[in-house]
Amino acid sequence: MIISFTPLLPRGSEPQMARLVLFNKPFNVLCQFSANGNIRTLADYMHIPDIYPAGRLDKTSEGLVLLTDSGNLQARISNPKFKLEKTYWVQVEGTVSAQALALLSTGVSLKDGLTRPAKVRMLEEPLAPRQPPIRYRKNIPASWIELKIREGKNRQVRRMTAAVGYPTLRLFRFQIGPWCVDGISPGDYIELENT
Repeated sequence: MIISFTPLLPRGSEPQMARLVLFNKPFNVLCQFSANGNIRTLADYMHIPDIYPAGRLDKTSEGLVLLTDSGNLQARISNPKFKLEKTYWVQVEGTVSAQALALLSTGVSLKDGLTRPAKVRMLEEPLAPRQPPIRYRKNIPASWIELKIREGKNRQVRRMTAAVGYPTLRLFRFQIGPWCVDGISPGDYIELENT
């Protein structure tokens, strides 16, 4: 399916035809097209020439990956200086305390510096159980938070939740800027084309 969109280009850039693909990446898929042993990659899900990821998700994370054929659009999406907000749904080990939510919302100290303040709130379980399922511990509950950030340190969300005492069990990126995976099943994608 191809839907039109208005690209987010740097000021002064000339509009150009650009393709943008919104892909709902399943668990255990690499954000690359080249083969890597028996590990699934983007090539197992789409065959669209000349598109590349604008930012990545690690193999065990799920959710929205944006791909484009435009270098300008790729830079605009993936460069932290443009501050596109990213929304993550995070299942963590334990019942998250109000103190941990406050720490996440003001910034968390990581080895590579203090994170910017995040928008954070508790969530009811937003996703169907994952296959394969996450680890289950009978005596340790799990809970969900929504975390919105405007930066992109390596494995930032996982490190933030661990820093406040709640290791991430499952990480799902729901939205980047104006684009989200709402209505896109895991392993499926939609293609947008600017007009």
